[in-house]
Amino acid sequence: MTPGKSQSASTHLNLEERALQLLRENGATGVQQLHDKLSIDNPSLTQVEVTDMVWRLEEQDKISLEDVPPITRSFGEFLRHWERNLWFYTSLILSLSTILTIYLTPATYPLVVLRWTLGSVFALFIPGYVTVEALFPKGRSLHIIERYALSIGLSLAEVPLVSFVLNLTPWGIQLASIVVSLTILVMGLSLIALVMQYSPA
Repeated sequence: MTPGKSQSASTHLNLEERALQLLRENGATGVQQLHDKLSIDNPSLTQVEVTDMVWRLEEQDKISLEDVPPITRSFGEFLRHWERNLWFYTSLILSLSTILTIYLTPATYPLVVLRWTLGSVFALFIPGYVTVEALFPKGRSLHIIERYALSIGLSLAEVPLVSFVLNLTPWGIQLASIVVSLTILVMGLSLIALVMQYSPA
């Protein structure tokens, strides 16, 4: 190891120790506040470096990160934070794209592949994913792989349940009734998840 690398590692270690000390003294804080306090002793420290350090500390299980919703005055303003609600808009677009593809494209090759692909995502992933968003609205307790695995598992449970309920109705199990029912389920769970995420509790 060269002296330069050793000095850099030592600087990282001292910075991490100082950050942990500040977090112990002040409790929960944001990256911006942590950067402001650390830059008093290290004026050249950038916010990107602090963000990288926070991710390192989280990977080492020395701190836990919490998703804090943006402060908004209304639900409409909350919806305009598209980067935070990207999951909602993606689910909505995929659902509508699936419906349009099913009813507007012919069931002939190669367009039928698009129908199969969108239909599979719509039936085997989206319902479970919006359910996970509703059950874990603040993004806590689950890593991304766990969220995706649970999304598939919940979808595999929800779709047969929807089909069972449809079988007891006059509409029966048909393409149109399944598509409409899954769309209603996805939109309903998405709205519940949005309200839960908007709620400060």
